[in-house]
Amino acid sequence: MKPDLKPDLATLWIRLKENEDIEARDQLIIHFAHLVKYVASRLAIHLSSLVELDELISYGIEGLIDAIEKFDHKRNIKFETYAITRIRGSMIDGLRSMDWIPVSLRQKSKELEKAYMNVEARLGRSASDAEVAEELGLNLDEFAVLLRDVAATTIISLDDFLPGEDGEQKKRMLDLLEDHNSISASEIVEFNEVKDLLAKAISRLPDKEKLVVYLYYYEGLTLKEIGATISLSESRISQLHTKAILRLRGSLSKKKNLVI
Repeated sequence: MKPDLKPDLATLWIRLKENEDIEARDQLIIHFAHLVKYVASRLAIHLSSLVELDELISYGIEGLIDAIEKFDHKRNIKFETYAITRIRGSMIDGLRSMDWIPVSLRQKSKELEKAYMNVEARLGRSASDAEVAEELGLNLDEFAVLLRDVAATTIISLDDFLPGEDGEQKKRMLDLLEDHNSISASEIVEFNEVKDLLAKAISRLPDKEKLVVYLYYYEGLTLKEIGATISLSESRISQLHTKAILRLRGSLSKKKNLVI
């Protein structure tokens, strides 16, 4: 029987946090490196040829290192859960800094979002595909192609930022929750307002779109896994996700200065 070569994680955390042992930190990075590939692969599926997997992994490693350095091993929190959120956030920060969405695609997405906002404001309910297509002067086949084209622009849309004060750097909601020293009274109010706005917007989504948002963002399933769960094709799930995010963008954009 081979000896168990798995590092004693508890000991590694103590060595790092109490003794600032760099070797222990490096061992933790190696041990949890698979999380970076997991998150990168999950994002890359939806970003197709727009972004290289290696670029996502590079950003993700930065997120993993940040997570290891900031993690409080004495708290009753599973590191994997904490790290995955940090890793994904780092990848998304990197994507935003790259300005990776082509201008033409960004414009299409904005036009589609505006169409959803206009129709739903006019009707006072969720708009159907036919109603939004008519608003855009498209038939249903053309509308389906447009949804497919803008799908990649919506995959990171719930990783929102709160505006900094007086031109300061914007902060992710996640950071405000975890870095208690950074939270001002105004930021707490801002975060709670945005969280409440998002919850209400999700509650107004059509049932299938609401389910996709829940399973993707809260349960961590991939679009393919969601499709298998509710017996729909992955392309259909992608379409539902895109429509849900476009509706949510419209609701959240009512919040002044919120970057989506």
